[in-house]
Amino acid sequence: MMKKIPKQLLYILIAIVVIAGLLYAANYNEQKPTQSTLSGVIDQANQGKIEKIVVDGDQLNITLKDGGKEVAYKEHSANLKDYGLDYNKVKVEVRNPDTALNNWLNILGTLLPVFLIIGFFYFIMRQAQGSNNQAMSFGKSKARVFGLEKEKVKFADVAGSIEAKTELQEIVEFLKYPGKFEALGAKIPKGVLLFGSPGTGKTLLARAVAGEADVPFFSISGSEFVEMFVGVGASRVRDLFNKAKKNAPCIIFIDEVDAVGRQRGTGLGGGHDEREQTLNQILVEMDGFEQGTNVIVMAATNRPDVLDPALLRPGRFDRRVTLDLPDVKAREEILEVHTLKKPLEKGVDLNEVARKTPGVSGADLANIANEAAIFAARSGRKKITLNDFHEAVEKIALGPERKSHVLNEKEKEITAYHEAGHAILSHLLPHCNPVHKVSIVSRGSAGGVTWSLPIEDKHLHSVEDFKDDIAMALGGRTAEEIVFKSITTGASSDLKHANGLARRMVTEYGMSPKLSNQVFSDSEGSVFLGRSVGENKNYSEDIAAKIDEEVKKLINEATDTARKVIAKNRGKLDLIAKTLLEKETIEGKEFEKLFDKVDKKAPKKDIQTAVGDSEK
Repeated sequence: MMKKIPKQLLYILIAIVVIAGLLYAANYNEQKPTQSTLSGVIDQANQGKIEKIVVDGDQLNITLKDGGKEVAYKEHSANLKDYGLDYNKVKVEVRNPDTALNNWLNILGTLLPVFLIIGFFYFIMRQAQGSNNQAMSFGKSKARVFGLEKEKVKFADVAGSIEAKTELQEIVEFLKYPGKFEALGAKIPKGVLLFGSPGTGKTLLARAVAGEADVPFFSISGSEFVEMFVGVGASRVRDLFNKAKKNAPCIIFIDEVDAVGRQRGTGLGGGHDEREQTLNQILVEMDGFEQGTNVIVMAATNRPDVLDPALLRPGRFDRRVTLDLPDVKAREEILEVHTLKKPLEKGVDLNEVARKTPGVSGADLANIANEAAIFAARSGRKKITLNDFHEAVEKIALGPERKSHVLNEKEKEITAYHEAGHAILSHLLPHCNPVHKVSIVSRGSAGGVTWSLPIEDKHLHSVEDFKDDIAMALGGRTAEEIVFKSITTGASSDLKHANGLARRMVTEYGMSPKLSNQVFSDSEGSVFLGRSVGENKNYSEDIAAKIDEEVKKLINEATDTARKVIAKNRGKLDLIAKTLLEKETIEGKEFEKLFDKVDKKAPKKDIQTAVGDSEK
């Protein structure tokens, strides 16, 4: 990378260019007189054609009687009378030459090339020095050091993750009071692996450990070790661990460790693969810690299944901390943290927002709080209202409204019946979630949306849950077919969801009667960098045919269920569709009133479902 030109040199170059430009402009703007010979000037003077001659050093500036201008030159120190000029016929004026200006111009003309040459060599030397420094630092660690700032991240700044914080509290004790554990012969853990879904706060928790222990925090991404040159990554690992030992007690945090920690011996490059060399060096450094160095390695990944077994054995990453998606209580606490410095309107119930956001991560909740503040600012309010949070949740979950995406009357009617079909099945099937909102306003790539939310968080799902979910997904296509005797492309995303869920029931969850308690995975076999190269099936073609048959059976059964429910409630379908055509959006409470005291069924399923249609 090229170094920046020093300011001093830049100023000198600018000054030289400006002076040269001024001199050129001054000379350019002057009217250039006609150059004449000295003998010609003498002849014209004797003939009486010259008005005046101004002698400026060796230069003769001549003014003719007809107004013309000429210039000529004489020999140095020579007198015009020596050339036969009659002073009685011509007015001669001798000027004292400005020797100071001439001297400065001569000096500038002499030094300008020198300055340019010096500046050129100075620039070349700076470039050579910068390249040398870059070459010398190529194998140095690029880790950023935290923990020296005044406002440090503490556990109080990390909402939720109670079990994870309890587990990491021991690491804080190890760093603050290592003697207490060493006195009993306990060894300080060398590594802590944090894994969980993206956005669950792995990096934030690692910084909180450093903040609580009041120690330096060396942060680096796994991808920063890997270069195209073999050995650079290993050199950076050595440099990082040497810096950490000098600053002990401290924490080394490697984010996305799977970038260098994937299983070895699977790459096409063999044992000389740069990534494998880097991983080998990490393993050596973690095993080579002397007792009492008080350096703990923390790493984060959302793919612990692809990590090399040598990384996960005791003595390297001794602790493994799982960060799950927050439950409703944790979501409320996270929202309180992210709204701490935001002005909220009185009556804003964050618990209501938390119940409306099942299955989202802490990063999603931070985004929701930020979007709510943006909605309030856009509306010109000084405080954030509960409606702003609802708008933010819907934008994150369903996508922004596209009111400019206008459907014609026929398409609008088809979309209304489509969404009404989803809504009726979601309301009447006993294992579906309650309807929260139905709309035919385009959002994202969907022409309309039926949004159902669970009553409470749930982690186990039954066969009945999935069957009703598939039937609900097919409700839109079924309603179109019953009402219009035809089908459209609007159900493409519904079909993908239904068929994908049915196939997972058969191949992953063992929920097929003919293939019960069996798992059929396509991800086993050849591995390249921790992922499958091809789909090496671990079952025969006969089993594959049975899987297809069972998936088809589930889809047909769900279609029959959807057709029966919609046909039995055709009047409700027409009423909901008509209301959607009038209002475009129906909220959950208003939707329930349309059913005119329909008895509520069994407890609702706990999978958040937002079934959208493909873009019309």
